[in-house]
Amino acid sequence: MLRLASYPLLALLLIVHTPTIHAQTATHDQALATRIDNAIAPLFKAGEPGATIIVTKAGQPVFRKAYGMADIARGRPMTPEAVMRIASVTKQFTATAVLILADEGKLALDDDITRFLPDYPTGGKRITIEQLLTHTSGIANFTSKPGFEAGVAKDMTPGQMIDTFKDDPLQFEPGTRYAYSNSGYFLLGAIIEKVSGLSYAQFVEQRIFVPLGMSNSAYDGHERGSAVRAQGYTRGNAGASFEYGKVASMTQPYAAGGLVSTVDDLARWDAAVSAGTLLKPASLQKALTAHILPDGKSVPYGYGWSIGKLRGMTMQSHGGGIYGYSSYALRLPAQQLYVAVLTNADSGIPAAEMIAMKAAAIAAGTPFPEHTAITLDAKVLEACQGSYRIDDSNTRNFRSEGGQLVMDRNGRNKVVLTAFSDTGFLIPNSVAYVEFGRDAEGAVTKVTFHGPGELVVHARIGTLAP
Repeated sequence: MLRLASYPLLALLLIVHTPTIHAQTATHDQALATRIDNAIAPLFKAGEPGATIIVTKAGQPVFRKAYGMADIARGRPMTPEAVMRIASVTKQFTATAVLILADEGKLALDDDITRFLPDYPTGGKRITIEQLLTHTSGIANFTSKPGFEAGVAKDMTPGQMIDTFKDDPLQFEPGTRYAYSNSGYFLLGAIIEKVSGLSYAQFVEQRIFVPLGMSNSAYDGHERGSAVRAQGYTRGNAGASFEYGKVASMTQPYAAGGLVSTVDDLARWDAAVSAGTLLKPASLQKALTAHILPDGKSVPYGYGWSIGKLRGMTMQSHGGGIYGYSSYALRLPAQQLYVAVLTNADSGIPAAEMIAMKAAAIAAGTPFPEHTAITLDAKVLEACQGSYRIDDSNTRNFRSEGGQLVMDRNGRNKVVLTAFSDTGFLIPNSVAYVEFGRDAEGAVTKVTFHGPGELVVHARIGTLAP
């Protein structure tokens, strides 16, 4: 048997070197936390709604902080423990609940949904559970229907909500395309209830939250924990002030977006996902892998996770927005990094997605470049005006307006860009930016879109009418 006393030099090295390693690690973690804080803190203003954020590395927190106010009227600052609505990050839990039942043999992902919802009118088409999970069912998104917002405060049973969209025509042949649909995840909640014999609230509590120690997570209205909820806000008219977020019944987002949580609980959730605690390895792998359509094309979604890139790294993520709140959670599996951000405003403050991506890129050692805003001459802006081709049916359009460059996609959702060079412009509330390219004669011929994980070049195809 090895005895340290027989090797005095080795014993001395272990005694001296081990504390040194711990000190170096602590110093590194503190430096990382400072870099993240320096990037995030300036984004928030005193007296306004804020955010909570956690960053973990190999399951251990390396950054955890709160910014802004949890309740402006009461002067209550935000704390990292604050409970908030997580909106569509809920879909990760709904998908996992379905996969738990599949792993137990109680359903199959290729089951037709009419096996469990026999009265659902599919128009003679076969719609599977997997198609609901991957947003490839063709079922239209009920939250995009005209008039939806007018009735969001009304409590509805799952059956009543399904009645509001079940007769809408399919957008496409099931399984052939991807189109994000809250309706699909609402139906998954109803299927979970039918198969398990439990309500959706009971199932996620008993099979996910309690086993993982997520004491402050619940289907909204069924909380068990003692942590205080942050008040939700929206920016008032003309951006003058913040007001309370619109009143909405969480019976309507339901299994598509009705959960509440904290960043600490979400970190526990990711640790369980990484450890394979809840699902069989094959099920987890499918959930975290981009779905492939029958024609071989990949869609940017697995089961409850969006699949993409961040600074060239594989990213599994999801964001959410709901009245008064926004959320974003991402994992970089190769780097063993996880970031969760919850905010208590749906507008008027930095986006949860931007905050999470900035923090993750810093933690991974590949921060986004920092740019300083400048003012450009009108002629420089006018040279960039035009229509740029994205694909056969989509364009990015740029126009000089009031001394600023304005961008839209297909003529909708205009955003004002901020110049940082004579060719580069920041997209607001985002880590993305665009850069214009010129030919040998100096004419602008293309624009490069620098997204979170990709560079896409769009050729200039025409000018815009004044």
